[in-house]
Amino acid sequence: MNDNVKTGLLIAFSVLTLVNTVMIFSNDDVSYDRPERNTAISTPITPATPINTAVNNNATVIPENVGPKTDIQFAEMEHDFGVIDQNTTNPKVFTFTNTGSEPLIISNAKGSCGCTVPDYPRQPIAPGETGDIKVVYSPGNQANQQTKSITITANTEPATTVLKIKANVTPGEDTEAAATGTVPVQVGG
Repeated sequence: MNDNVKTGLLIAFSVLTLVNTVMIFSNDDVSYDRPERNTAISTPITPATPINTAVNNNATVIPENVGPKTDIQFAEMEHDFGVIDQNTTNPKVFTFTNTGSEPLIISNAKGSCGCTVPDYPRQPIAPGETGDIKVVYSPGNQANQQTKSITITANTEPATTVLKIKANVTPGEDTEAAATGTVPVQVGG
C-alpha cells in the first residue's frame, strides 16, 4: 500500500473515531450498551460524563435540595379518618416544626394518588418555627379500608418524609339509594 492510501485511511479512521466519541459524550440522555471487546481488560471502561438512565426509564426524579440540611418534626405522622362516605371531602392539617438550625425549605409534597392532594408552604420556615401541610382526601368511589401516603421532599436528611392517612370508605345514603334504585323515605313532617 502506498503512503497516500495509508495516510487517507488513518485520517478517515481518526475522523470517524472523533465523531463517534463526540456523539457518545454529548448526548447524556442516551445510554449505549457496549459489547465486550476484549475479555482481558480488567477494569471497565466508563464514560467521562454520567449517563442519565432516569430519562430512559421515564421515571420522575425529584432532586434533593442542595444547601444546608435541617430537621423536621411532625406532631403526628399518621391520621385515621375512621369511617367516611364515598364522594366526600376530608381535610387534615399536619403540623410540623423546623427543629434544625437552618431554614427549612420544602420543595415538594405529593400524594400517592389523585384523591390525596397536599398543599405546603412555599416560603422557608425559620428554625424553631412551625408550618402546616394541608391535605384533602376525596375518596370518590373508593370503598373499604384505604391507606394513602403524602411524600414531603425538603432539605432534610433523609430528603423525604412520608405521612399517612387512613379511612374506611363506605357508600353514603345517596350512593346506596342510587345503586339500589330506592328513594329514602322521611318519617314525620
